[in-house]
Amino acid sequence: MSLKDQINDDMKTAMRARETERLGTIRLLLAAIKQREVDDRITLDDAAITAVVDKMIKQRKDSISQFQAAGRDDLVEKEQAELTILSGYMPEQLSADAIAAEVQAAVAATGAAGPQDMGVLKPKLAGKADMTAVSALVKAALSK
Repeated sequence: MSLKDQINDDMKTAMRARETERLGTIRLLLAAIKQREVDDRITLDDAAITAVVDKMIKQRKDSISQFQAAGRDDLVEKEQAELTILSGYMPEQLSADAIAAEVQAAVAATGAAGPQDMGVLKPKLAGKADMTAVSALVKAALSK
C-alpha cells in the first residue's frame, strides 16, 4: 500500500471515528500533496510525499518555537498535536549513532574535502534523519 493510500484510509477512519483534530491535520496534508501534484503536474511517489510531510513537520516545529516565545500555550498544544499526527507518516528515524556512522562512511567513501562533496547523504538519509543535525555532523567530521 502506498503512503498516499494509507493517508486516504486514515482520513476515512478519522471521519468515521469523528476525530476532528486528526481529520483536519490529515486534510491539510492531503491538500499539500495535491497542491504539489498540481503545481508540478506529476503524481507524487512515496519519497516525494515523505518530503512534503517533512516540510510540514519543520513548519510545525518553527511554529511551536515561535508560539512558545510569545506565550501562546493554546497554539503550542495544537501544533504539537499536528506534529504528532504528521510524524506518524515519516519512516522510522535513525539513531544518532547510525547517522554518525553514515556520515563517517560517506566521508571515507568520497574523500570529501568540503560540505559540497557530501551530497550523497541527502538521498540516503532524507526522511530518516533531521538534515540539520546531519549537516552539523558533516561539518564536525570535515573539520577534523
